[in-house]
Amino acid sequence: METIRVKSIIELVGKPKEHIEKTMKKVVELLDSNNKLTIIEKKIAEAKEVKGLWSTFGEFEIGFSNFEDIGSFCFEFMPSSIEIISPAKIELDSKEVEDFTNDVLAKLHQYDMIVKQMILKQRNESKVEQKD
Repeated sequence: METIRVKSIIELVGKPKEHIEKTMKKVVELLDSNNKLTIIEKKIAEAKEVKGLWSTFGEFEIGFSNFEDIGSFCFEFMPSSIEIISPAKIELDSKEVEDFTNDVLAKLHQYDMIVKQMILKQRNESKVEQKD
């Protein structure tokens, strides 16, 4: 399979400014050391203050050898967007689609459980407050 080229944006928001800059630097280091992808090009925006928080983003052009690695990248780095530059058509093995779909489902179930636990905790705290 030929290399799958992707453009991706990774955004960070928080404070203080130094933390956001340091975290973006760490993201770049993690991408550079990841053997499942190849950084072709990267541009990091200067951190700017927006409504009391600091924001920065990185634009990355990345090469992947398979579709599954794109999924892993998305789960690990949570980019705000990806655009497949090439190839125009990707032929996928049904096993790759199955593995990717199961990974998505596992992550969704994990998030669903966390949200349900938070809702239950909030309800229990509300009941305790009402008794007082």
